[in-house]
Amino acid sequence: MRIRNLSSFVKVARLGSFRAASAQLHVSQPAISARINTLEDELGVSLFRRGKSGTQLTEKGSKLLVYAEKLIAVCHEMKAEAGQVQQQKGSLRIGIADTLAHLWLPPLLQQWQQQHPQISFELTSDVTPILTKQLQNHQIDLALMVAEQGTNNALVTQALCSYPQVWVIEAGGNNLDGPWGISDMACKPILSFPRDTAPWHYLQQLFKNQAVIHTASSVASLINLAVRGLGIALLPLPLVIDHLNNGSLERIESEIEPLSLEFCSSWRVDEESALPNLLADSAKQVIAKEPLNQ
Repeated sequence: MRIRNLSSFVKVARLGSFRAASAQLHVSQPAISARINTLEDELGVSLFRRGKSGTQLTEKGSKLLVYAEKLIAVCHEMKAEAGQVQQQKGSLRIGIADTLAHLWLPPLLQQWQQQHPQISFELTSDVTPILTKQLQNHQIDLALMVAEQGTNNALVTQALCSYPQVWVIEAGGNNLDGPWGISDMACKPILSFPRDTAPWHYLQQLFKNQAVIHTASSVASLINLAVRGLGIALLPLPLVIDHLNNGSLERIESEIEPLSLEFCSSWRVDEESALPNLLADSAKQVIAKEPLNQ
């Protein structure tokens, strides 16, 4: 039983289409069909049924899908234990949230280079909605990003780290005696990460259209805008701790304690390589080993 046949089975099951699986795996549709036929012959069952509503799993196919995903995971672990992963050559495409890139990219890349000296890393920074889409479209292999609510059955997701968020304003801007209320903060522009990200949705629910919200995808840009007095920013504390210590930003005490920002690592369920899983584990170890000043 070949892993690539199992991976094709998982991909067709998750996408509900042989054509979509063919496009994402970069394999011809007849080749995908041949792999599924081979797997069905080996198992002695029909895995899919095709109809006007598309390709659907049979009852037996639904039960066997769980085992296929487990076998793929075990295969990855076996290759890692045998040292095959460390010997791999080629490239790995990693998408990373700008916050994590700002805080952790140098030690992460150093660790990955030591563990996998034959692998070249292609790094890109973006927000969670785009990184998720790039994962599903096989444009990247691993994402380190802000966690979103809900589940995505096409992806494996594991917790990475969590950081408290703080309201910050330019030096001298914190001119209230007590905690700021929502109406106090709404009198100034609010600086946020881009539309449809978790922080943006949080601010939309909090202010309910009472405040003007400016967005930027760059952490450095958001901090610079806040330092220059162009608005109040809600940012993870480790990003602004140096600015708070040197006095270029001031922390605002709010009547509402902002939520912590949760980060996760994510890769495709049907990923044939063990590298994304191993690098995600490595990232978690690096971040846990060197806690930031919070």
